[in-house]
Amino acid sequence: MYQRILVATDGSNLSKRAVASAISLAALTGAELVALKVIPRYPQSYFEGGLALQAAEVSRVEKQWAEDGQAIVDAVQKAALAKGVKAKAVTVKSDLVSEAIIAATKKHKCDLIVMASHGRRGIKRLLLGSETQLVLTHSHVPVLVLR
Repeated sequence: MYQRILVATDGSNLSKRAVASAISLAALTGAELVALKVIPRYPQSYFEGGLALQAAEVSRVEKQWAEDGQAIVDAVQKAALAKGVKAKAVTVKSDLVSEAIIAATKKHKCDLIVMASHGRRGIKRLLLGSETQLVLTHSHVPVLVLR
């Protein structure tokens, strides 16, 4: 059925449930798992004329985000291995989460994407956007969305 499943995670409780489902599905189908965390770049300035942080501080923050992201996917990999599922932990730096997920899917030759959706509606969805919706719209492989 599936050979390689990509599970996108941000470490949230909702995302952890999607990870657990992806691990179970991989175990059932004998698929490999690719755990992905997209790490954002630090915004240089929110407002025109805003006080920008020193380069060293930006570097420190980005390094911390990278370490935290790696810890998240390492934990997914460990959980998958405990269930007998071969897994790879991957982080990618990008501000375009949906594009990074789709690119990682292609790069790692995944044939299914598993991810969570917060299920926001109305103005919250309009203001916050929906990375899940963008992945659903632009992915060329099936996407399993869990809530």
